[in-house]
Amino acid sequence: MKSYLTPLLKSAIKSLGVEREVQIALERPRNPDHGNLSTNVAMSLAKELKGNPRQIAQSIIDALEVDPQLLPKIELAGPGFINFSFSADFYTRRIAELAAKNRATLGANESGAGRKVNVEYLSANPTGLLHLGHGRNAALGDTIANILQWNGYEVTREYYFNNAGNQMRKLADSVYARYRQLLGEADFEFPADGYHGEYIRSIAEEIDRSYGNSLIEPTKSNMDTFRRCAEEWCFTRINDTVKRMGISHDIFFNEDGLYRDGSLEAILDYMFEQELVYKKDGAIWFALSKLGLSEDRPAVKSSGEPTYRLPDIAYHCDKLSRGFDRVIDILGADHAAEIPDVKAMVGALGLDSDKIEPIIYQFVTLSEDGQQVKMSKRSARMFTLDDLLEEVGTDVARFFFVMRNNNTPLDIDLDLAKDQTEKNPVLYLQYAHARISSLMRKAEEKGIELQKEVEWSLLQEEREINLIGQLLRFEEVIARAADVLEPVIITEYLRDAATEFHRFYHDCPILPAEAPLRNARLHLAELTRVVIHNGLQVLGISAPEKM
Repeated sequence: MKSYLTPLLKSAIKSLGVEREVQIALERPRNPDHGNLSTNVAMSLAKELKGNPRQIAQSIIDALEVDPQLLPKIELAGPGFINFSFSADFYTRRIAELAAKNRATLGANESGAGRKVNVEYLSANPTGLLHLGHGRNAALGDTIANILQWNGYEVTREYYFNNAGNQMRKLADSVYARYRQLLGEADFEFPADGYHGEYIRSIAEEIDRSYGNSLIEPTKSNMDTFRRCAEEWCFTRINDTVKRMGISHDIFFNEDGLYRDGSLEAILDYMFEQELVYKKDGAIWFALSKLGLSEDRPAVKSSGEPTYRLPDIAYHCDKLSRGFDRVIDILGADHAAEIPDVKAMVGALGLDSDKIEPIIYQFVTLSEDGQQVKMSKRSARMFTLDDLLEEVGTDVARFFFVMRNNNTPLDIDLDLAKDQTEKNPVLYLQYAHARISSLMRKAEEKGIELQKEVEWSLLQEEREINLIGQLLRFEEVIARAADVLEPVIITEYLRDAATEFHRFYHDCPILPAEAPLRNARLHLAELTRVVIHNGLQVLGISAPEKM
């Protein structure tokens, strides 16, 4: 519907003397009496055209060249809204066009064709098992990558492997302490800032089995072994969990590679040459105030250890050097403060920092029986992502992680996630798909075959038109999700589509109907199944045919 109206509105607005490209917002009114779509474009043009919004809206209406058989009612409302009501003929003609498209790629478009995008997500430190925050990151990143692929982009999925810095020392020290305790030194002091999870003991036990007491002295070589073994243990389990979620990456970029190949040293030298860093109190500082930011920040601590910002800057320079048109980072809210600094420095180094697009998501909590479940990598008690997958399954977990706006804190209701009825929003969608599959099997059992020739014009009932209208939105929804990089747009759309189907199924008898109408309704149901299937595929969720 929007694709039909938008060019007509642009032409009408141009006839009023507006030569620039005008962004036109078309929304569905909450009150169905106000039509199928509404726009406030007249109000947005009032200042530019120096006129009353209602008069401008009327001028736009007068200039619109529409087919009255398709768009019989256009109304001026309120302070300058224009409401549009489409005819049943519009819907039946458009659904015929939609039905003629390739079912496997229905909803896809080529708006991003020829453009390369890097989506970096998850990138969990190899210091422990994945927690629920990592799960939200993984689900968001993978789904956004899917969305971009459905919009024609060439997508590279990347994992930044944070295997350098102080956190890795803490990990090695933690495992070493447990190792010494396993060797009989029960009172061996555990580091105050160490990782306390039970997994640390598991790593120590594996090292004990492999090396015995040969690593008891904390030499550099031995501590390197503890670090390497712990890193490998953690990453193996991280990778297993990610695969369990149906997620994969094309590239694993090791942070310590930036140290080994001299990238950090080279970029720091160049920053000194450009006076983008300076020395103070034994540390090296970014001269961010020179770039318009509020304060300078440390680049290298007085201990000689780089802060997070320095390798992040080097890493983004590397990504941009690989020729990507867009570089998308999925980051937790705790990284928000670093983003302006990194982008400013990357820009100061001569690269196009506007290509860097951070997506910030808020933290995840888990509730069960009305009580919040505590999660901490550094405490003995820990509810991991694997625990969630074990409790609710991959489909439910992935859906719950993307069913809210990225910027909204997410509280997962474990009781709802485990619910096996239609109250569970994932099962509600899957049940709609399975119900249609069951309908098709029943039709086949009765010897009813789908006829290629469909009299779509027979679909005139309100429930039929409402469902058609919902299906016609699918392509727009996939495009919109790519514009704003918000998977929740798709989850909400699929919920509405399933609701409209269930209403149609209840109020419009399908198999008992006369042959031509029955055929049209069966085709409408089958097209609904395709839309739900493809939408779930974008979300990385299965579409079962039986439940």
